[in-house]
Amino acid sequence: MRRSLNIALVSASDFTGDRSQVSHVRELARALGRPEDEGGAGHRVSVFGRRCSPDANARTRLASGATLFNLAVGPARPLSDDQLLGHVRELTDELRRRWSGAGRPDVVHGHGWIGGLAACAVARELGIPFAQTFHGLAATETRAGRSVHPSRARLERAIGRGADVVLARCTEEAAVAVRLGVPRRAVRITPPGVDVELFSEVGPAMPRGDRERLTVVSRDLEDGSAETAIRALQHVPDAELTVAGGPDREELENDASVHRLTVLAKELHVSDRVIFLGRVPRRSLPRLLRTTRIALGLAPAQPAPTATLEAMACGVPAVVTPSGTNADAVLDSITGLHVPAGRPRQIGLAVRGLLAEETTRRGYAIAAADRARSRHSWERIADETERVYLTIAPEPETLPDPDQDPDEAPETPEPTRIPAPTPEPGRKPEPETEPAPSGSIARALAETDSDLVASLT
Repeated sequence: MRRSLNIALVSASDFTGDRSQVSHVRELARALGRPEDEGGAGHRVSVFGRRCSPDANARTRLASGATLFNLAVGPARPLSDDQLLGHVRELTDELRRRWSGAGRPDVVHGHGWIGGLAACAVARELGIPFAQTFHGLAATETRAGRSVHPSRARLERAIGRGADVVLARCTEEAAVAVRLGVPRRAVRITPPGVDVELFSEVGPAMPRGDRERLTVVSRDLEDGSAETAIRALQHVPDAELTVAGGPDREELENDASVHRLTVLAKELHVSDRVIFLGRVPRRSLPRLLRTTRIALGLAPAQPAPTATLEAMACGVPAVVTPSGTNADAVLDSITGLHVPAGRPRQIGLAVRGLLAEETTRRGYAIAAADRARSRHSWERIADETERVYLTIAPEPETLPDPDQDPDEAPETPEPTRIPAPTPEPGRKPEPETEPAPSGSIARALAETDSDLVASLT
């Protein structure tokens, strides 16, 4: 019989939006909270976020068994990482207050480095098993050209080494976590999930002309994916490219990234075949993807974690650079193609060849949809996450049966463990290190902000 747990998920993100981390936490909570009559274990899941709007409810029911608590921490508006760090004291105090009595969870799962920082500190203080998902690490963000807080890498190392287990989203992230100092045996891979009810092959679709449609979905128009796709379009005649991402549609004309990409398309004489849609609401994305022949994920580093999976669930094969979650999600020459980063001519020829081979493309499409449903459904991701929780959550103490012979007591089975990631080829094995005590979090913070140290010691 499966154990029912009291689970706390903690994130400092804005739950009024649809960013990838927020969607992940929300959908994970709903899947973990499935009642027993729906195939779940009846876990009680509490999601702790930060109130980012004056209109946000203090408590919202997400689904059966899952509740979101918006904590009054800091001003009720979105904050940058620098600003959020100044409110970690308040967040730790609020979590400590809620977890010190009857609301004590069996497992705490931190999401993101700032939410994880507060969650790890309180969990270690109260002796609660702690799991961490980073949703991107400073090292990969820097490699992707994004600016990060100067103390982020140091704090990530302290959080990772203070966790009982780190859940990486892909093989690449697992390897980076190990290089960061997290013991290899403490790393598990639980990939992103996709809502296979929303993202499916059947349903309403946007209008489309006679041209074959290629689509880029990107959270950041400066990540290289859209630019490479526009350059590759020169080598794919009669195809059009739709770019979803960036600002709202009303703000496209004033956006610097859109302006730069528009100028590039004009210089390459493909501007009549490039369509900028701006930010497409998540619930509207399936209507776009169902009109797409091939999805493109060409960011050289840190791609949008679920964009390719959502396209695959809609029966769209993907042509991607094998980085981040795309490397694991797309099986080369089975559900799509792997192409080298920054090679627009080679990419364009690969896309052109796939469009010309309708039988091959259709086979990839069928395999893509099947992989998204079977490997990345939220039901499966929740089951794998639950198994990880059970490896760190102690069994509840039970009184011995006075009528039972001690020699006939049933043996306790070994917990199921998800295999640790395989190290990168050619890289020397990292030495196994012992998990750091909770004080290491305070020591890491000591070099950053003395006020924060006081809140975490």
